[in-house]
Amino acid sequence: MFRLASSFDFDACEFFGNCEGEIMRWILGALVMSLLAGNIAVDHAQAKDPEIPAITQSMQQFVADKEIAGAVTLVVGPNSVKHVSVVGMADVAEETPLKRDTLFWIASMTKPITGACVLMLQDEGKLSVDDPISKHLPMMKKLKLADVTPANITIRHLMTHTSGMSELPRESAYTDPTLEIVAKRYAELPVMFEPGSQWRYSQTGINTAARIVEVVSGMTFDRFVEERICKPLGMADTTFYLSPEQHQRLTKTYRVVEGDGEKPKRLEEDTISVLSGDTAMNRNRFPAANWGLFSTADDYGQFCQMLLRDGRVGDEQLLSESAVQQMRTICTGDLKPGFTPGNGWAIGCCVIREPQGVTEAYTPGTFGHGGAHGTQVWIDPENEVAMILMVQRANFPNADASKVRQAFGEALMQAL
Repeated sequence: MFRLASSFDFDACEFFGNCEGEIMRWILGALVMSLLAGNIAVDHAQAKDPEIPAITQSMQQFVADKEIAGAVTLVVGPNSVKHVSVVGMADVAEETPLKRDTLFWIASMTKPITGACVLMLQDEGKLSVDDPISKHLPMMKKLKLADVTPANITIRHLMTHTSGMSELPRESAYTDPTLEIVAKRYAELPVMFEPGSQWRYSQTGINTAARIVEVVSGMTFDRFVEERICKPLGMADTTFYLSPEQHQRLTKTYRVVEGDGEKPKRLEEDTISVLSGDTAMNRNRFPAANWGLFSTADDYGQFCQMLLRDGRVGDEQLLSESAVQQMRTICTGDLKPGFTPGNGWAIGCCVIREPQGVTEAYTPGTFGHGGAHGTQVWIDPENEVAMILMVQRANFPNADASKVRQAFGEALMQAL
């Protein structure tokens, strides 16, 4: 029996009856070659991923306008890819094109993954998001309000930016080698307001939650993410620390420099702040749960598909349905968050409450997070889709309200 590509089985002798004779062998050989050739063409057609032309065209225009060097856009359903396109360059000077497996610094798109880690431990009964953080980190009992009264911060406050925790000086915020060490520095900072009374974006809060994950699980946070999230989901290119091979696939970061009469508008290479001047391969830095991960569009798509399936991965319930609900249900009441209007906050995620401006095209209840250099994920439970935008530009005036994000969303929603 000949076994052709795509599991096409062909029993030549059964088809022809008696296979003896030179003429029959010649006919058989010609037929097999024809079928193979035809099947290869079919396989090639099947291998082509679906594409929403309007998304690709909008990204191509942003590249042509030097707003970005390139973009990978991906749209997934619970079990399928609905769109993928790759345009532009990973390295402008070397004219190296972006590829589908190019790695990006996803920055604050790390936060939903951190939220999933916290809720996974809640599923296991090892913590509650309503636990006071001092239950797991006794040193945090030192945290005080301006009037010197104790700051009663819960894990929920940490994960919704309502803790009031202060930030470290930017130049030294990411230089410590472990979360254990940097968390001790957090414990010495003043608390700016009564926890739960205001919304103020807090990087220290998210990293404190990651330290709690370490204490409760007995694993470093980077290992917990790898073992409990990335391995079950097949996210082999999602990591805090790149291998040499992965580093070769990391896109350059750019900033836009507007034309000044002497030089035209252009893209200039920039740096990734979380690396503090080092490379993404350097392991002598703590795994920053707030914005430290690198990933690919396809890897992050696996994470989104798990959430669209209410926490399921195959026959396994990686996250409980109630945990997924906590990632998409606003728990900050009427507090007004920053960045863009009309939103509220869930565990580790922004949730669109009243679509407007950059989110106008989206469905209420869509949840996700953006990254400092323009990356974005939105997960729409009603339409059962998730959109992942991978770009790497350092100086968007407001990355959360960028024209690139808006155009992607509008093109997708019009196509649904």
